[in-house]
Amino acid sequence: MFETTRYEMSRRLRGTTILTIGLSLYTAFIVWYFSLLDPSAFEQMTQSMPPAMLDAFGVSGIGSIGGWLGTQIYTFLWLLGLGIYFAYTAAGTIASDIESDRMDLLLSFPVSRNQLLVEKFASLLLPLIVLNVVVGGVTYSLVVAIGETIDPMHLALVHLLSIPYLLVCAAIGMILSVLVDRAAVAERAAIGLVFVLWLVESAVGAAEDFAWIQNISPTHYYSPTPVLIDGSYELIDAGILIAAFLGLIIVSQVLFQRRDI
Repeated sequence: MFETTRYEMSRRLRGTTILTIGLSLYTAFIVWYFSLLDPSAFEQMTQSMPPAMLDAFGVSGIGSIGGWLGTQIYTFLWLLGLGIYFAYTAAGTIASDIESDRMDLLLSFPVSRNQLLVEKFASLLLPLIVLNVVVGGVTYSLVVAIGETIDPMHLALVHLLSIPYLLVCAAIGMILSVLVDRAAVAERAAIGLVFVLWLVESAVGAAEDFAWIQNISPTHYYSPTPVLIDGSYELIDAGILIAAFLGLIIVSQVLFQRRDI
C-alpha cells in the first residue's frame, strides 16, 4: 500500500530540493534588502497609494519586518506563486499518464481508481511540507540575523494556515487533470484558473456591488500579512478551505471513476 505515493515522491524529490533552495535564496535577498531600507519611506509611499492597490498587493505595515515579509514574500510567493505551482503540478498527475498510455498499465494492477488518485495526490505532501518547514525556518533565522524581531508563532501560523489554501489549489489542478486528455492543456488551464481566482479577490474587492464574487476564490480565505503583523486570523476560513479541498477531491474521484480511458 502507498507504493504509488512513495514512487511519486521519489520523482518529486529533486524538484522539491531545487524549489526549496530557490525560495530560501529569494527570502534571504528580501530580508537582506529590508535591512538596507528606511521603513518610514515605505510608510509614506503607501499613504499615497489607492486602497484598492494596497488590498490587491497585500500592503499593510510595510515599515515593519512582518508587513514587509507579508507583502514581498507571502502575498506573491505563497499566494500566487506556490498556488500556481501546486495547481500546475497536480494538473499533470493523471493527465500525463493518460496521454502517455501509462494509465492503462497502472490500472491493470490491483488498485482502484480512487486509491490511485489519492496516492498520486498524496505525493504532493512532500513539497508542501518541506517548503513550509524549511522556508519558515530560514525566514525566522534570517530575520533574527539582521537584528529584527518577529513572533515565531505568527510566522508558524502563516505557514500552517497556508496548507489548506495550497491543498485547494492542488485539488483544482487535480480536477483538471481528470477532465483533460493532454497534460499541457490541463497544466495551462490550472495556471490560468488560479491566476483568475487570485485576480478576482484582488480586483473585485474594490467594487462593493460585486464583492460577493470574492467568496469563490480560495485567496479570500487566506490573508498572510495580518497574521504576520498581529496574529489575526479567522479559524473558520481554514475550515472553509479544508471543506473545499475535500469537496474538490471527491468530485475529482467521481469524475475519474466515470472517465473512459
